[in-house]
Amino acid sequence: MARVCTVGLTGGIGSGKSTVAQMLAELGAFVIDADALARGVTLAGGAAIPSIAAQFGAQFIDSDGAMGRARMRDEVFANAASRARLEAIIHPLVHEQTEQLAAQAAADGCPCIVFDVPLLVESSNWRRRVDRVLVVDCLDETQVLRVMARSALQREAVEKIMVSQASRLQRLRAADSVVFNEGITFEQLRSEVAQTAAHFGL
Repeated sequence: MARVCTVGLTGGIGSGKSTVAQMLAELGAFVIDADALARGVTLAGGAAIPSIAAQFGAQFIDSDGAMGRARMRDEVFANAASRARLEAIIHPLVHEQTEQLAAQAAADGCPCIVFDVPLLVESSNWRRRVDRVLVVDCLDETQVLRVMARSALQREAVEKIMVSQASRLQRLRAADSVVFNEGITFEQLRSEVAQTAAHFGL
């Protein structure tokens, strides 16, 4: 059986990472969205809910039984210890699910498995789990403007999110491949992604 290429896909908020992930999927990659899995375990009935309630209190669970995302976001931005506690609950659950999905994709003969992980560079585990790291890059100011346009957030709020993530330089230093999503058309981006994907067996 041919060896599966595993790729860690990352990029700062507003970089276009989700667009690149979709393009890779269209080229035949099996994309595992770590953020979507993390959201899933914090929805009503999710595997993380009992531990979140026990460690943070019932006030962090909303009326539907899901994690109160806005309240928790404020908490973890303000308190690094709280962020670490939340990650210790969620990350093992996401890890288990990603392993199950990846094993199934490999068994199905998929040539390339892409782990879409926004905070890949910040994690001590992901680098060891993948063959290649692909970073979607753009200028910091472009990130700010894109997120302000799509999310109706103020500049200060976007910059606060960016500060909580790895810097652009840190991501670039971790990269094996880079897609520079700046000043190009959608079709040019697609072409660049296709060229990069060829190195992943797609």
